[in-house]
Amino acid sequence: MRNLLLTLCYDGAQYHGWQIQNNAVSVQQVFQEALFKVTSEKPEIKGCSRTDSGVHALGQVAVFDTDKNIPDWKYALAINQRLPKDIVVQKSEEVPLDFHPRYTDVEKTYEYRILNRRTQLPKERLYSYFVPKKLNVDKMREAGVYLVGEHDFKSFCSQKTKALSTVRTIYSLELIEEGDIVTLRVSGNGFLYNMVRIIAGVLIKVGLEQKEPEEVREAVEHPMGKAAGPTAPAHGLTLVEIKYLSN
Repeated sequence: MRNLLLTLCYDGAQYHGWQIQNNAVSVQQVFQEALFKVTSEKPEIKGCSRTDSGVHALGQVAVFDTDKNIPDWKYALAINQRLPKDIVVQKSEEVPLDFHPRYTDVEKTYEYRILNRRTQLPKERLYSYFVPKKLNVDKMREAGVYLVGEHDFKSFCSQKTKALSTVRTIYSLELIEEGDIVTLRVSGNGFLYNMVRIIAGVLIKVGLEQKEPEEVREAVEHPMGKAAGPTAPAHGLTLVEIKYLSN
């Protein structure tokens, strides 16, 4: 028995998230079907992050067991030949049998893209959130400082969150301006359900001057039973990288 780790990227626009569902097509389902064509096996596929419907990925990680003796690096080539063009395996490698993608120390990085101009751009409609009013990015950066570090992020997650603890650590948070695109880039040891999208929604409110940076600090220091702001739409979000710190 061998344990294979694959790094995938995908355009999530046509999929109902990563996780297999009963009544909708998911990335995991399409990947599993392609894997079966290569190995004739149906192993349990363990993904590291359960991205929502419409969310994209540059660095999703999936692990599965196999009895096949195919060289590890060839899995990426073989599976890609059987995948649609909006899902691509970037890398395949063998890892120890006891390796689990969700129970190993990681650093996850997400980006949330905001199109900030007066009119929408059709090519951006599935990959960024359109905000026509000019954002005060300096205020957004000021608010973002309060989110860095270890905090109870109960005010920055969905009420559907099933995590035993809402404490997480954000290692870095940046707001990058490139032309009409404002990109929120955030790295941490893990994120709660809808956490990055709620952070994006809250910071957009600050950028629109509908919320003050100090209100973000208050939500961090005194967690509430409800979200500190709106959940930004899924299509602006991309899982950029999952870095295993002890692998």
